[in-house]
Amino acid sequence: MALDSKIPKGPISDKWTDYKDHINLVNPANKRNLDIIIVGTGLAGGSAAATLAELGYNVKAFCFQDSPRRAHSIAAQGGINAAKNYKGDGDSVYRLFYDTVKGGDYRAREANVHRLAEVSANIIDQCVAQGVPLAREYGGLLDNRSFGGTLVSRTFYAQGQTGQQLLLGAYSAMNRQIGRGKIKMYNRHEMLDLVIVNGKARGIIARNLVTGEIERHSAHAVVIGSGGYGNVFFLSTNAMGSNATAAWKIHKKGAFFANPCYTQIHPTCIPVSGDHQSKLTLMSESLRNDGRIWVPAKLEDAQAIREGKKKATDLSEAERDYFLERRYPAFGNLVPRDVASRAAKERCDAGFGVNKTGEAVYLDFAAAIKRYGTEEAYVKGLDANDTALVTKLGTDIVKSKYGNLFQMYLKIVDEDPYVTPMMIYPAVHYTMGGTWVDYNLMTTIPGCFSIGESNFSDHGANRLGASALMQGLADGYFVLPYTIGDYLAPDIKMGEISTDLPEFVEAEKNVKDQIDRFINNKGTHSVDYFHKKLGKIMWDKVGMARNAKGLNEAIEEIAALREEFYRDVKVPGSANEFNQELEKATRVADFLELGELFAKDALHRNESCGGHFREEYQTEEGEALRDDENFAYVAAWEYKGKPSDAVLHKEPLVYENIKLVQRSYK
Repeated sequence: MALDSKIPKGPISDKWTDYKDHINLVNPANKRNLDIIIVGTGLAGGSAAATLAELGYNVKAFCFQDSPRRAHSIAAQGGINAAKNYKGDGDSVYRLFYDTVKGGDYRAREANVHRLAEVSANIIDQCVAQGVPLAREYGGLLDNRSFGGTLVSRTFYAQGQTGQQLLLGAYSAMNRQIGRGKIKMYNRHEMLDLVIVNGKARGIIARNLVTGEIERHSAHAVVIGSGGYGNVFFLSTNAMGSNATAAWKIHKKGAFFANPCYTQIHPTCIPVSGDHQSKLTLMSESLRNDGRIWVPAKLEDAQAIREGKKKATDLSEAERDYFLERRYPAFGNLVPRDVASRAAKERCDAGFGVNKTGEAVYLDFAAAIKRYGTEEAYVKGLDANDTALVTKLGTDIVKSKYGNLFQMYLKIVDEDPYVTPMMIYPAVHYTMGGTWVDYNLMTTIPGCFSIGESNFSDHGANRLGASALMQGLADGYFVLPYTIGDYLAPDIKMGEISTDLPEFVEAEKNVKDQIDRFINNKGTHSVDYFHKKLGKIMWDKVGMARNAKGLNEAIEEIAALREEFYRDVKVPGSANEFNQELEKATRVADFLELGELFAKDALHRNESCGGHFREEYQTEEGEALRDDENFAYVAAWEYKGKPSDAVLHKEPLVYENIKLVQRSYK
C-alpha cells in the first residue's frame, strides 16, 4: 500500500490552523455515544485520556502499572521546550521548528514538527493552569534554562522532576474525569492484541495482571500511548516494566513500524557497574547546562585514577581535557546527545575512561559552584574572595537547581557530586522510531492511533533534549483531540460495539494460545537469560556504532536466539494468577522480533544520521555523514510473518522550509 501522510496543503505556518478550520467535528451530544480505548497513561496517554473525556467521549484507559502515576514519564528530569522567548534571546516558533528538524538530522517530517512548535506555548499555559510547579525566577516569572543542541534558553523545568510534575498535572486531570465517570480506569491490565473489525480497529484483548483473566474491550477507536522500546537492549534508562508489546501487536496487525534504528544514546547516565544490574539510571541532560565534561589529558593519569592511585580533584586545570569544549567551541558541553555520546565513547575507547571498567567520563560542577557563589557574594555584599563562603553559596544555588539529581547520584554511587565530579557514560534512552502515523496521528490501520514516544513522527534521527515531554503533551492535549474527532464523525450512529463478534473470539484465542505455550513449555532457562543475551547482541552490534558486518551477524544471532527462546524458556507458575515471569515472557517475545527488524533497518540505511551511526559513513572529524540524495525518507516496515520478510515502504521527506546542511557544532 502507498503511504499517505495526509499533510495539508499551503504554507507551513498555516497548515495546522487551516486544517482545524475544515475538519469534521462531533457535537457534544454525539461524543457521549462514542467509546475510545487508550493504552498507556504516561504523559501522552494520560493527557489524551483527560482531554478526550473532558470533551465528552467515553474513555477506557489501560496501564500495566498499579497507577498512572507510575508511568515512565516520571523519569524525565530536565525540562520541556516551548517557544515563548521569555529570555528575549531571539527564540520563536520558527527557531524551535528549525532546531528540532536540525536536531533530528533532517529526518523528521516538517509539517508535524512545525505543528509541535506552534502548540508548545499552549502546553506551558495548560500546565501552569493545572498547578504544575514549574521553576520561577525571583520576580515570579517562569524560568528557563539551556539544553543541548540549541543557542537559546527555552526549557521550562521543575528542578530535576519535570516529568513527574507534568505527569501529576495530567493525572489530576484524569482523576477529575474518573470521578465524573467519563474515564474507566483499568490498572494492572496489559494489552496483548488489537481487534480489527471490517478493516477498522474496534477493540483490544487485555490481560488482568492480578487475576490472569483475559478480557475483551471494544471501542470506536484505539489509541496507543505506550512509550518506547529501549528495553530491547535489556540495559537502558527505561523502567524495567517498559515494553514494546502494544506497539508491536498493532504492527503485526497491519500498522507499519517506522525507523526502528533511530534510538537515542543519552550521554549523561550513571555508568554500568557490573553484570548484576537490571537497568541504568539517567542523570538529566540539564546537568550539561552547568557541568563541564572532561577526562584526564594524559593516559597515565587516567590509568592512575582507574587504579585508585589518584582522584579527579588531584588534577589541575592544565591536566584536564574538556574534550567537548575543545572539539565544539560554539556549543561546548551543549552539543546534541548523539555528538556528546560518541565523543565520550571515543575518549574511553582511546584509554581515557575514569572508572574501573574504563567506561566513564567526568561531569564537573566545580566551575559552576564557583561562578554562582561569586555572583551571589557580590549580590549580598559579601567577600567574594572568601573561598569557603563562595563554595557554600554556589553549592546552595546548584542544589536549588539540581538537588534531587545530586541526591540520587550520591545514593547510587556513594560519592558526593558537590565535592567530587560525577562519572557519566552513554546509555540507551529514548526511541525516535515507532509506529508510522500520518498527520492525524493515525497508523496504517484505520481507527488505530499512536501518540507520544510510541510513534515516529517528530524527532527524526536524534531527539533534542526536552522535546519528548513536549511531543507527548502536544499529541495528547492539543493534536489528537482534533484529529480523532475527524475520524469518528461518521461513527456517531453506530452504537456500542459487541465483544461477541468473531474477530474478538479469534483474537482472544490467539492470546490464550501464546500464554498456554509459555506456561506449558518445558524449558531450562529464565526469561531474563534470553533478554540479557538479546541485550548484549543489540549493544555490541546494533548500539552506539554499527557496521554492515556486525548488523548481518546480529540479524542471524537474534533469529537463532528467538528459536532457542521458544524452545527452551521456562515460565514458572500458572496463567490464572499474578505471574510476572509470564508478563516478561510475552514482552521479550516481542523484543526478539523487534530487535531483528531494528538491525535490518539499520543495515538498509547506508548513511549515518543522528543516533544512527554507521562506521562506514562518517566525516573526517568522525561525525555522522548523511546521504540526503538516497536516504531522505521515513523507512516504514510492513509485517509479513516474520522480521526477515518485512517489506519496506518509503515516505519521502520534502524540505521546503529548511535548507539541508551537514550539521556542525564547532
